Amino acid sequence: MLSKRTIQIIKSTAPVLAERGTEITTHFYKRMFSNHPELLNIFNHANQEKGRQPTALANTLYAAASHIDELEKLIPAVKQIGHKHRSLGIKKEHYPIVGENLLAAMKEVLGDAITDEVLKAWEEAYGVIAKVFIDVEQEMYDEVDNKEGGWKDFKPFVVVDKVKESDVITSFYLKPKDDDILPEFLPGQYITVRVKVDGEQYLLNRQYSLSDASGKGYFRISVKREAEPNKPNGKVSNFLHDQINVGDELEISSPAGDFTLDVKKDSPVIFISGGVGVTPMMSMLNAVALENPNRSVAFIHAAKNETVHAFQHEVEELMEKLSNGQTFICYEKPQNMGSGDHIGYISKDVLEKFITDEADYYICGPVPFMQAMIESLQELGVRQESIHYEFFGPALTLEQMKEAVMV
Repeated sequence: MLSKRTIQIIKSTAPVLAERGTEITTHFYKRMFSNHPELLNIFNHANQEKGRQPTALANTLYAAASHIDELEKLIPAVKQIGHKHRSLGIKKEHYPIVGENLLAAMKEVLGDAITDEVLKAWEEAYGVIAKVFIDVEQEMYDEVDNKEGGWKDFKPFVVVDKVKESDVITSFYLKPKDDDILPEFLPGQYITVRVKVDGEQYLLNRQYSLSDASGKGYFRISVKREAEPNKPNGKVSNFLHDQINVGDELEISSPAGDFTLDVKKDSPVIFISGGVGVTPMMSMLNAVALENPNRSVAFIHAAKNETVHAFQHEVEELMEKLSNGQTFICYEKPQNMGSGDHIGYISKDVLEKFITDEADYYICGPVPFMQAMIESLQELGVRQESIHYEFFGPALTLEQMKEAVMV
């Protein structure tokens, strides 16, 4: 338990973290990877280069400093981060490494502005904060290890089918190499795929949403080919497209994530997706069609045109299984006149047609898309607790999404 003096000191540093937190965390990651390059086998290099990981950590530090005397308020955010850590294989023994380099980064960035007393207080506080994460993540490791068909860390799977869904998205159907049963997962969850790419010194990890319902005897991920293959965010996706075929093996983690749909609820659900953001929605839609086909469902999707519109026929087939389902397709630049339901983006006017009392809204897509959808729903009076969204990568606030759009 922290002393009142330590709590007071930590809270006093919150304004500094708000102003210079990302500067500290950016320096921290460079320092840690220099001292422990083996950790580059775990962390997502693309998120580092884009600055998302340092920004997410800065958010966490600021929140921890602000609520150091009531850390229980951070548990929802800790669980979201914990899912990603468990999926990547971050363990208890990694936290002392993080602490040592984080404290050193604070000192090196802030210099004389951070006194020995403040640094000592943060050393104590870090131990308490780390324990919260360690305990939550240990529960997650235990849960997947004890679940029927579950496993810790990574396990070899075999690609049993490879299906082109559009000009840019391809699905990979995966089954365990050991022919063991698969664990149940919640619609909207993801897995981490770990690969060794020729020419890369370290293993590369990427998280991909599961795009089909649980209980079908396979995992399906649907991966977008990136336009720039040599960029960090395209290395794994394009490797899968170009190098992985039926019969090949991939190492994957147990399903994780808290962007999930309660299939049993009877309230209306509105799925809003852009581009490859359709993937978790496909898992949710498949699950509803299987388990709750009388639920009111609207499936709104935006794509540039017909050639990059994935799962069109699958969605149509699923809609036939629903007693109250409808689709609405927006094409930015359709190739054929009459294609889709709307030319252009999903606007507030489009969304207004689907506003329903007590509905839940699930959003996934590129950052500018999500920012526009969330703001439009808020302007239309939708309650914040009814808006659910998944950001591909470390979580950002809505304000940081705006900054990402402007960059």
